[in-house]
Amino acid sequence: MNPFEAHGIEHLSPSACTQFVSAPAMFVLQRLLKLNTSVGPAAHRGTSVETGVVKVVSGKGNLADGQAAAMSQFLMLTALIGDPRTAKEEGGIKEMVARGVEELQPYGPPSSTQVRLEYKFDDVAVPLIGFYDFEWEKRNLILDLKTTWALPSQISLNHARQVSFYCAAKSGTAATNVDGRVTYVTPKKAATYRLENIREHVESIHKIALTIQRFLALSADPQVLAGLVVPDVDSFYYNDPITRQHAFDVWGI
Repeated sequence: MNPFEAHGIEHLSPSACTQFVSAPAMFVLQRLLKLNTSVGPAAHRGTSVETGVVKVVSGKGNLADGQAAAMSQFLMLTALIGDPRTAKEEGGIKEMVARGVEELQPYGPPSSTQVRLEYKFDDVAVPLIGFYDFEWEKRNLILDLKTTWALPSQISLNHARQVSFYCAAKSGTAATNVDGRVTYVTPKKAATYRLENIREHVESIHKIALTIQRFLALSADPQVLAGLVVPDVDSFYYNDPITRQHAFDVWGI
């Protein structure tokens, strides 16, 4: 049997590959044991800031409108999570939207936002899918927006893999000529970096996907696979009390 089908997995994604590398126990918890977990206020901050920036750079409102849309979405997404970090994340949203708009408005209105892409490796039984943040088709440019409290000096490896996947999926080949970029925004600064070595990053995702496939092929029983990994409960993945309880229920730690 297809090892993905045995576990009810119809596709992978760059984020699933990143999760398997960074926290394989969380991959098992969410994707094999199908236990609900919270992504936390930081993830909702990112989603909300993107909503605000899209509204402004797409010409559907001014900065105040974009900030209001971002705040409204964040408050809706975090209304029931009760995380003490929520107030801090909320406090950075308006300025992050402002920095994002300043950085991206010179590109002009994007031709599309949040479009689904799919890419298939011949020796991986399921496709990979993902959604890029912005595209300027005439410039052959795909860009992802990331929010953070500290501005990095270069693209992180995980983000490089993610945007490389978008570029390959857009053109249908890892030998793509799509211009991939990542924009990082903090409340005070923003920076955009151009992606290099796309082919190498796509091959890295390929290797991770193959490793996931081999891992799943070990057993059709998710409890057996859970017994092969151990969660790092100090990781941010387990900040949510419900997630920590799941980890205790499954692994006893």
